[in-house]
Amino acid sequence: MMGLGSAIGAGLFLGSGVGIQAAGPAVLVSYVLAGIMVIFVMRMLGEMGAALPVSGSFSHYARIGIGRWAGFSMGWLYWFMLIMVLGVEITGASAIVQSWLPGVPQWTVALVFVSFFAVINLAQVANFGEFEFWFAALKVAVIIGFLIIGVLLVFGLLPGTEPVGTEHLLGDGDGFAPNGMAGIAAGLLAVAFAFGGIEIVTIAAAESKDPERSIAVAVRTVVWRITLFYLGAISIMVLVLPWTTASGETSPFIAVLDVAGLPYASGLMELVVVVALLSAFNANVYGTSRMAYSLARGGDGPTFLGKLTHRGVPRNAVLLSVFFGFVSVLLNWLLPDTLLEILLNAVGSALLAIWIFIVVAHLRLRRRFEEEGTLRLRMWAFPYLSWFTLAMLIGFIALMLSDSNARVQLASTFVLFLFITALGFLWHRRQDARVSDDFGLPRH
Repeated sequence: MMGLGSAIGAGLFLGSGVGIQAAGPAVLVSYVLAGIMVIFVMRMLGEMGAALPVSGSFSHYARIGIGRWAGFSMGWLYWFMLIMVLGVEITGASAIVQSWLPGVPQWTVALVFVSFFAVINLAQVANFGEFEFWFAALKVAVIIGFLIIGVLLVFGLLPGTEPVGTEHLLGDGDGFAPNGMAGIAAGLLAVAFAFGGIEIVTIAAAESKDPERSIAVAVRTVVWRITLFYLGAISIMVLVLPWTTASGETSPFIAVLDVAGLPYASGLMELVVVVALLSAFNANVYGTSRMAYSLARGGDGPTFLGKLTHRGVPRNAVLLSVFFGFVSVLLNWLLPDTLLEILLNAVGSALLAIWIFIVVAHLRLRRRFEEEGTLRLRMWAFPYLSWFTLAMLIGFIALMLSDSNARVQLASTFVLFLFITALGFLWHRRQDARVSDDFGLPRH
């Protein structure tokens, strides 16, 4: 449920219109290609997670599989990415709620939300899991209900409706792919990152009672369920709605429900979007705190972040994440068109770099896990599909280079990555010098 909850968010409820606008009905192809890539990455991550469950998950695998510089760079890049996303999520949720309560300032709503989830994450991990379960359950229930209504609408089984046929699916006379391969490529850029968040499964499962089994079960089930939900929902949209009406301004979910003639659809979807944003905020506070804790325990961060309470909660790491959540909210309000845009561009393609690290770490660690006899979940057709996935990711980067906006994201992420890597070399040099001083060893 946490895997479903973290990956099914505002990107699906609000952002799906952007992909449809770019590719038309052929956005289905974009979702299939992105889904295949994510399924393979998650399978590799699940294999490593089941063999060696640790709270830092993929950062630790990069450290032992590639080198400690990779663990540092990947871990803090992921942390930075989620910190910036925290501000966007809490600002979006508080803006919607403030529109319901016009007499209450938006910063007050944001303060209440951040404080509430800080308490939840500081109490114990069971509290986080409980809240995230119910958040995810609500989102999943809404999507299942949407799929049922959509199928009835497609076949004309709702009162006052007729079968929709394939007119919209074929682009309303412009063909299935009205914008050609360029449109499918643009759609791929729009939808690939919508699957981001699913990787938190292996971070959270490391704190479960039976992590090896939990990770294996989660990876086996959550990937195809997310693919079903995404493809199912998008299929309903392109069957029911003219692709020319799609945009990033309105939710296609609401448009489909309006076609079905259901009352209060807009209000219901607003509530669901708020829940989706708060669910993602809750999950990302958890993910950033555990990543910071793992980095500190591995010698890649300040030691105070590696301390646990008697309940096993990394309090300092949670407080750090909450603090920067507040900072990113301030950036949302104070600098919406300048600094925040630069930072968001920097994290826009960070997820792509993290997936590449996961694949490379898997290729390096597979033989080791086989020799140790710890493999409980295996990547299909190793190493061929692993190399194929790496080629897909590299191809995706080449695709981004052909898009002007995506090029800015790649350049920003590359600069950020170089900065974090340089910081890591300085950090490790200082740590090595300290160890040499402690043991009276000569410095090299």
